[in-house]
Amino acid sequence: MSAYADQRVLVVGGTSGVGLATAGEFDHVVVSAGETPMGRVDALPLADAYAAMDSKFWGAYRIPGSVRVRPSGSLTLLAGYLSQRPGWASALQSAINAALVRGLALEYAPLRVNAVLPGLLRTPLWEGMDVTARERMYEAATQRLPVGRVGEAADVAQAVLFVTGNAYATGTTVYVDGGGTIA
Repeated sequence: MSAYADQRVLVVGGTSGVGLATAGEFDHVVVSAGETPMGRVDALPLADAYAAMDSKFWGAYRIPGSVRVRPSGSLTLLAGYLSQRPGWASALQSAINAALVRGLALEYAPLRVNAVLPGLLRTPLWEGMDVTARERMYEAATQRLPVGRVGEAADVAQAVLFVTGNAYATGTTVYVDGGGTIA
């Protein structure tokens, strides 16, 4: 039994050399990172749009070629339902989200590649927003969404665990948006 059983270890720089030798292969990789500022195309600085593409799109694009994932494993990208239902000032996010999954699933088969698209979640992402405006946003979503509430991170985590654990799911997009794409 490993001395690290039931422990989690993060290896930063694990794509080559000592880091790779330490990390080895992964069974599953979940990519949730990405900075994507919102703004109308005519108002969002081009530098911010480039940074968003570099972070969210190119970051996800680079992962399967630079991180060793077992062929029987999976790569899961978190995107957002804006790819299916764009909102005001979200053209950039709607172009980035979920664009890679199907192509990567074919290119890297038998590695399974899937996307989970969350809707509005009560997470630290919104902490920089004025408290009153944030609560109004949550309340409006609660009234609009068929489930009658704003999502939580745990709601999305369940979907991630589903696609990583299902050996028959690849090229799949799972919406965890409280019905946001249909409401």
